[in-house]
Amino acid sequence: MSKITYNADLLKIMTLFESITKARLKDCFIDMNSLLTFVVYENEIGKAIGKKAVNVKKLERLLKRKIKIVEFNSDLIRFIRNLIIPLKVDEIQKEDELIMIKGADSRTKGLLIGKNSQNLKNLHNIVQKYFTIKQIRVI
Repeated sequence: MSKITYNADLLKIMTLFESITKARLKDCFIDMNSLLTFVVYENEIGKAIGKKAVNVKKLERLLKRKIKIVEFNSDLIRFIRNLIIPLKVDEIQKEDELIMIKGADSRTKGLLIGKNSQNLKNLHNIVQKYFTIKQIRVI
Protein backbone atom coordinates (compact mmCIF):
# COMPACT_ATOMS: atom_id res chain seq x y z
CA MET A 1 0.00 0.00 0.00
CA SER A 2 1.30 3.39 -0.96
CA LYS A 3 0.79 6.83 0.54
CA ILE A 4 -1.92 8.71 -1.32
CA THR A 5 -1.28 12.31 -2.35
CA TYR A 6 -3.52 14.65 -4.32
CA ASN A 7 -2.77 17.72 -6.39
CA ALA A 8 -4.99 20.84 -6.43
CA ASP A 9 -6.82 19.77 -9.61
CA LEU A 10 -7.70 16.37 -8.17
CA LEU A 11 -8.90 17.98 -4.93
CA LYS A 12 -11.22 20.28 -6.94
CA ILE A 13 -12.56 17.26 -8.85
CA MET A 14 -13.14 15.37 -5.59
CA THR A 15 -15.05 18.31 -4.10
CA LEU A 16 -17.16 18.57 -7.27
CA PHE A 17 -17.87 14.82 -7.16
CA GLU A 18 -19.01 14.94 -3.53
CA SER A 19 -21.18 18.03 -4.03
CA ILE A 20 -22.95 16.52 -7.07
CA THR A 21 -23.36 12.95 -5.80
CA LYS A 22 -23.59 13.46 -2.01
CA ALA A 23 -21.64 10.19 -1.79
CA ARG A 24 -18.63 9.78 0.49
CA LEU A 25 -15.45 9.50 -1.54
CA LYS A 26 -12.58 7.30 -0.38
CA ASP A 27 -10.18 8.01 -3.22
CA CYS A 28 -9.85 9.54 -6.66
CA PHE A 29 -7.11 8.99 -9.22
CA ILE A 30 -6.33 8.82 -12.92
CA ASP A 31 -5.46 5.22 -13.76
CA MET A 32 -2.88 3.93 -16.26
CA ASN A 33 -5.54 3.98 -19.00
CA SER A 34 -6.15 7.71 -18.32
CA LEU A 35 -9.57 6.94 -16.84
CA LEU A 36 -10.63 9.20 -13.99
CA THR A 37 -11.62 6.75 -11.26
CA PHE A 38 -13.60 7.53 -8.12
CA VAL A 39 -13.61 5.03 -5.26
CA VAL A 40 -16.60 5.48 -2.95
CA TYR A 41 -17.16 3.92 0.46
CA GLU A 42 -19.26 0.78 0.84
CA ASN A 43 -23.00 1.21 0.19
CA GLU A 44 -22.43 4.60 -1.50
CA ILE A 45 -22.34 3.37 -5.12
CA GLY A 46 -26.05 3.89 -5.80
CA LYS A 47 -25.92 7.44 -4.51
CA ALA A 48 -22.72 8.11 -6.49
CA ILE A 49 -24.08 6.88 -9.83
CA GLY A 50 -27.55 8.36 -9.35
CA LYS A 51 -30.87 7.38 -10.89
CA LYS A 52 -30.36 6.35 -14.53
CA ALA A 53 -26.65 7.27 -14.11
CA VAL A 54 -27.54 10.96 -13.97
CA ASN A 55 -24.50 11.81 -11.79
CA VAL A 56 -22.08 9.94 -14.05
CA LYS A 57 -23.38 11.77 -17.13
CA LYS A 58 -23.28 15.15 -15.37
CA LEU A 59 -19.72 14.62 -14.12
CA GLU A 60 -18.50 13.40 -17.52
CA ARG A 61 -20.00 16.48 -19.16
CA LEU A 62 -18.53 18.90 -16.59
CA LEU A 63 -15.10 17.26 -16.53
CA LYS A 64 -15.09 16.56 -20.30
CA ARG A 65 -13.79 13.01 -19.77
CA LYS A 66 -14.93 9.44 -19.12
CA ILE A 67 -15.16 8.45 -15.48
CA LYS A 68 -15.50 5.23 -13.54
CA ILE A 69 -17.07 4.90 -10.11
CA VAL A 70 -16.09 1.90 -8.01
CA GLU A 71 -17.37 0.81 -4.61
CA PHE A 72 -14.63 0.04 -2.12
CA ASN A 73 -14.85 -3.15 -0.13
CA SER A 74 -12.55 -4.22 2.70
CA ASP A 75 -12.82 -7.75 1.29
CA LEU A 76 -10.16 -8.04 -1.43
CA ILE A 77 -12.16 -10.45 -3.64
CA ARG A 78 -15.30 -8.25 -3.52
CA PHE A 79 -13.24 -5.16 -4.28
CA ILE A 80 -11.71 -6.81 -7.37
CA ARG A 81 -15.22 -7.85 -8.51
CA ASN A 82 -16.34 -4.23 -8.11
CA LEU A 83 -13.34 -3.01 -10.11
CA ILE A 84 -13.94 -5.28 -13.09
CA ILE A 85 -17.71 -4.69 -13.38
CA PRO A 86 -19.37 -5.12 -15.91
CA LEU A 87 -17.15 -8.14 -16.69
CA LYS A 88 -18.34 -11.41 -15.17
CA VAL A 89 -15.77 -13.93 -14.00
CA ASP A 90 -16.21 -17.49 -12.77
CA GLU A 91 -13.97 -17.19 -9.75
CA ILE A 92 -11.41 -15.02 -7.97
CA GLN A 93 -9.00 -16.83 -5.66
CA LYS A 94 -6.32 -15.55 -3.31
CA GLU A 95 -3.29 -17.67 -2.47
CA ASP A 96 -0.91 -15.80 -0.20
CA GLU A 97 -0.27 -12.59 -2.17
CA LEU A 98 -1.23 -14.05 -5.57
CA ILE A 99 -4.66 -13.33 -7.02
CA MET A 100 -6.06 -15.64 -9.71
CA ILE A 101 -9.04 -14.54 -11.76
CA LYS A 102 -10.79 -17.27 -13.70
CA GLY A 103 -12.35 -15.68 -16.78
CA ALA A 104 -15.75 -16.91 -17.96
CA ASP A 105 -14.61 -17.07 -21.61
CA SER A 106 -11.72 -16.03 -23.85
CA ARG A 107 -13.33 -12.63 -24.60
CA THR A 108 -13.57 -11.82 -20.87
CA LYS A 109 -9.98 -12.97 -20.33
CA GLY A 110 -8.84 -10.76 -23.21
CA LEU A 111 -10.64 -7.73 -21.78
CA LEU A 112 -9.20 -8.37 -18.32
CA ILE A 113 -5.65 -8.62 -19.65
CA GLY A 114 -5.88 -5.92 -22.33
CA LYS A 115 -3.41 -5.01 -25.05
CA ASN A 116 0.17 -5.57 -23.81
CA SER A 117 -1.33 -6.57 -20.41
CA GLN A 118 -2.26 -2.91 -19.87
CA ASN A 119 -5.60 -3.64 -18.15
CA LEU A 120 -4.05 -6.28 -15.90
CA LYS A 121 -1.21 -3.95 -14.86
CA ASN A 122 -3.76 -1.21 -14.22
CA LEU A 123 -5.91 -3.53 -12.09
CA HIS A 124 -2.81 -4.61 -10.15
CA ASN A 125 -1.81 -0.99 -9.46
CA ILE A 126 -5.28 -0.07 -8.21
CA VAL A 127 -5.64 -3.13 -5.96
CA GLN A 128 -2.13 -2.55 -4.59
CA LYS A 129 -3.18 0.90 -3.34
CA TYR A 130 -5.38 -0.76 -0.70
CA PHE A 131 -4.16 -4.35 -0.30
CA THR A 132 -0.81 -6.12 -0.13
CA ILE A 133 -0.56 -8.30 -3.22
CA LYS A 134 2.30 -9.50 -5.41
CA GLN A 135 0.59 -10.47 -8.62
CA ILE A 136 -2.73 -10.86 -10.40
CA ARG A 137 -3.11 -13.65 -12.97
CA VAL A 138 -5.94 -14.34 -15.37
CA ILE A 139 -6.46 -18.07 -15.91
